[in-house]
Amino acid sequence: MARVTETAAKPAHPGFARMFQPGRLTLGVFFPIEAFEGANPTMRNQVALAQRAEALGFAALWFRDVPLLDPHFGDIGQIYDPWVYLGYIAAQTRTIALVTGAIILPLRHPLHVAKAAASVDELSGRRLVLGVATGDRPVEFPAFGKKWDERGHLFRESLAFIRRAWAERFPEIDSPLGHLHGADLVPKPPAGWIPTLVTGHSQQPIEWIARHSDGWIMYPRAPQVQQRIVSEWRRATEEAAPGVFKPFAQSLYIDLAHDPDEPPRPIHLGYRLGRNVLIELLNTLREIGVNHVALNLKYGQRPAPEVLEEVGEYVLPHFRAQTAATESKSSG
Repeated sequence: MARVTETAAKPAHPGFARMFQPGRLTLGVFFPIEAFEGANPTMRNQVALAQRAEALGFAALWFRDVPLLDPHFGDIGQIYDPWVYLGYIAAQTRTIALVTGAIILPLRHPLHVAKAAASVDELSGRRLVLGVATGDRPVEFPAFGKKWDERGHLFRESLAFIRRAWAERFPEIDSPLGHLHGADLVPKPPAGWIPTLVTGHSQQPIEWIARHSDGWIMYPRAPQVQQRIVSEWRRATEEAAPGVFKPFAQSLYIDLAHDPDEPPRPIHLGYRLGRNVLIELLNTLREIGVNHVALNLKYGQRPAPEVLEEVGEYVLPHFRAQTAATESKSSG
């Protein structure tokens, strides 16, 4: 069995630092950056929109891992394989963090994940933040020769395998997922580490997640409910790694209204609301301890470029991402 070691303080990582600072909240955006009906987005103009999101000051671009079209689910993410699309977008951006939300570990061999992640991180200038999950679409598991009810165990084994492959030279790994002897993974990330965030519970107790991850990605909840979840996360992380900052991130679907003061109306995993109300909501989330919110524009009634510009002009100034310039100023 692959060993899992406790998470300790890690060296600086540009992608992680752009997204996460204690007491602050930043904003990201999910691919596809468009509003669409049904499962299939058009994927038009995504490079230009990604570059515009970076220029406006968004902290991160989010990439989903959806191997197969399941008609019982609402969409298939950005359609393209996440590693291929990460490389494509990384080559056409410069500073924005690149986040997987999330790679399905039970459906991929850990050595493939470890090598792909280390490659993207190095080639992008250390901008990858690796979100991982067990997967939520039962139909995919038999297609990959995996058992749905074993996904929690496979997740733990895979994460342990990946971390050892990153951190050790010529590790001796004996795992149900493979036996690594007399060979080594290259490239390896600097300091043997890429920030890794667990999505949802991934079939694990919160204490395990706090000990073995660098942060937690959760689903949107009403602020009063999310506050209790964040508080439980802070308690668990302080017990697991005292003094180590482990951020809390969440997704949020928005349908941005033309009226900036339109009150919130629930939609799937989010709200239709005006920009001033969105600012109030985000301020509340920051106050309860949320560190990053990834916006999804799928259910919007307005064109995504228009929404991106409005959020960039009016909302982002309240939730600035960490940049090289601000890092230099704060350390001077």
